[in-house]
Amino acid sequence: MERILKPHWNLKLWGLYLLAASSAVFTIVGTGMAMAQGPYHITAQWKIGGDGGWDYLAVDPMSKLLYVTRGSHVLVLDTASGKVAADITGLKGTHGVAFDTSGKFGYISDGGANEVVVFDRKTNSILQRVPAGTNPDGIVFEPVTQTVWAFNGRSKSATVIDDSSHQIVATVPLPGKPEFPVADGKGSIYDNIEDLSQIVHIDAKTHKVLASWPIAPCEGPSGLAIDRKHRRLFAVCDGKMAVVDANTGKVVAIPTIGDGPDAARFDPRHQLAFSSNGEGTLSVVHEDSPNAYTVLQTLPTKRGARTMEFDGASGKIYVVTADFGPRPAATVDRPRPRPSILPGSFVVMVIGR
Repeated sequence: MERILKPHWNLKLWGLYLLAASSAVFTIVGTGMAMAQGPYHITAQWKIGGDGGWDYLAVDPMSKLLYVTRGSHVLVLDTASGKVAADITGLKGTHGVAFDTSGKFGYISDGGANEVVVFDRKTNSILQRVPAGTNPDGIVFEPVTQTVWAFNGRSKSATVIDDSSHQIVATVPLPGKPEFPVADGKGSIYDNIEDLSQIVHIDAKTHKVLASWPIAPCEGPSGLAIDRKHRRLFAVCDGKMAVVDANTGKVVAIPTIGDGPDAARFDPRHQLAFSSNGEGTLSVVHEDSPNAYTVLQTLPTKRGARTMEFDGASGKIYVVTADFGPRPAATVDRPRPRPSILPGSFVVMVIGR
């Protein structure tokens, strides 16, 4: 009797399983469509072209020009037209750009030259080259002390430069390899320590590291953003965004994001944190409250679009990428080789609501 009834029982279970599975698939697909159809979409694509790679982007808050670091030079783009407005050349291996609050000076971290390059924001001409540590990468302007901070990726330190004299005022040792920094506007600077999966809190006046906070389960953090009003930091790692209390260092939430992120930004007007992901997505996370977060949208962009800038005045987001050729075979010296970049395929994608 058991052998006769068992097949009928299995058929019932199988029917229920198919119904549940089809419902789950419908839910997943429906959710994915809703996520892709959120408030943000790609509004324009600027085909810039040129050869070589790229790193960080920065919008000048006064001129609204978009600065894109591209190895031996920095492209300056008109955000109204998408056209090249200027090109800062004579560099070696650029990473980031920061702007002072006077509107006069901009700063480029030239990691290939181990320098911070000072330029005139009206003419985009180079004014001075300041020696830094080894491979200055992330860079930020601190308004209370009127200093620019360049975080040296290979010498595990930060070079602090006075905005008026362009002289080095301090070199701050760090516990590990620094990544992207942010300033809270009140005299504190925060920076991801990639190899230790930590965030350091630095006093900009005393040049002292006040605390080092582990941010597990976020590993290898790269981009960092800040909600200054609610004192929240947003560090991005593969598949995870660690939301950290900027006063205590406590991880208060871990929203899910895409893989391969390299930049994070925050929109205080709409209470949104963004992560640009190398897999080809933009993660949009809503701050429901300082301790509660909802993934609002996962916008498809394009593979390799992992660096980003957000213009708070216009609400526009900029990501950049290119087309890629095949990935070379791994070697002992290059166990994880990057695919080749197809010449002339570099593009800026503009994202808006």
